[in-house]
Amino acid sequence: MPTIHRSALAAALVAGTLLAASACGPDGPAGDDPSTAAAPPPASGSAAPAVITLPSGLPTSLLEGLPRTWDDLKKWKLEDWDRWASKHVFDNPVVKDFWDPDKMGDSKPAEPAPPADKPAPATPKPATDDGVTDPEPPVVKAVPVPRPYMRQPSGKVFFSAKGGRGNCSATVITDPQHPGKSNLVWTAGHCVHEGKGGGYFKDLVFVPAYNNSGASSGGKRAPLSELAPLGTWWADQVTTSPQWMVEGGGGGDAANQYDFAVMRVHNQSDTGKSLEETVGSAVPVWFNAPRDRLKVAATGYPLVKPFDGQELYRCDGGKPTRLSFDAKRPTMLTIGCDMTQGASGGGWFATMPDGRTALVSNTSIGTLEHTSLSGPYLEAVAEQALEWISHKQ
Repeated sequence: MPTIHRSALAAALVAGTLLAASACGPDGPAGDDPSTAAAPPPASGSAAPAVITLPSGLPTSLLEGLPRTWDDLKKWKLEDWDRWASKHVFDNPVVKDFWDPDKMGDSKPAEPAPPADKPAPATPKPATDDGVTDPEPPVVKAVPVPRPYMRQPSGKVFFSAKGGRGNCSATVITDPQHPGKSNLVWTAGHCVHEGKGGGYFKDLVFVPAYNNSGASSGGKRAPLSELAPLGTWWADQVTTSPQWMVEGGGGGDAANQYDFAVMRVHNQSDTGKSLEETVGSAVPVWFNAPRDRLKVAATGYPLVKPFDGQELYRCDGGKPTRLSFDAKRPTMLTIGCDMTQGASGGGWFATMPDGRTALVSNTSIGTLEHTSLSGPYLEAVAEQALEWISHKQ
């Protein structure tokens, strides 16, 4: 996860993703740091949205299929997502028995490689009517989630990239088109795609209930049956936001306000059961959740010291504050939390009015000092992405 600094006047986060060798953790490619904050969409009276432009030096083909402005993206229908996906195909052939304990152990937290002339991390805007950055919340100490992890919707994502093998955290979510039989997983965009100028990662898999028994805790080596007690689930289809694909990078900026992804997976050893049936748990996604009423808990498998990536942790962050890099985009959610890289993509949970637990965000970026995490506010674009992949078989 990308990481950022907090200035004296405004909260600032720096987030890292998988590919940068300098961000690598002890067990593999650099991992993701979580950071989140949310705010309502821009007021109708705000200035006209800017026309979409690409960073210099990137192929104009990246613009094919995009709307004229990012605001227009909120109006996309399933056929528009189909056209976009047809130009950005995810190809992830199953390599039987590719992921073994050694490869999982050697993977590092996800962190995309920054360009050679990478500028200093973006500084969040001062408070405005549309894009607000609050003071950083008090740090919250992460606590271990009690074992066993069975029936927990959380797990780990593993993948191969140019800089090596990486890992993130992720969550089993419900599938609107297949109730009770979901094969969908929610994570961060930087856990599945390199961002601007890049492509999807390879060998992308989800491992629910990772290290359920604690067999690999404390530096011990464990067989795959202990690391992946519910199987290794290969990604068949993946979607992330066009904003992340076109703009995403390694410094923590406006692209992280759309840093989310959804994967459809299947069990490498087909049992005839869906992921939701196998895990015994899945959570709905709560889009446009009322910020002022949220009390959020974030989970993940942090990898960088003092953590080791083998334990599932939780931060009860309470009411999230706000973080904004671009006032025209949904303000991120931020909570105090000391989780490190590797927690990227992990779910943020809140209780809905009907009492159900729902996912409201995912870890995207975190402070360099590991004092807070931020994640995207999930609104129209995220909801459309889920609807599109839910309809795909």
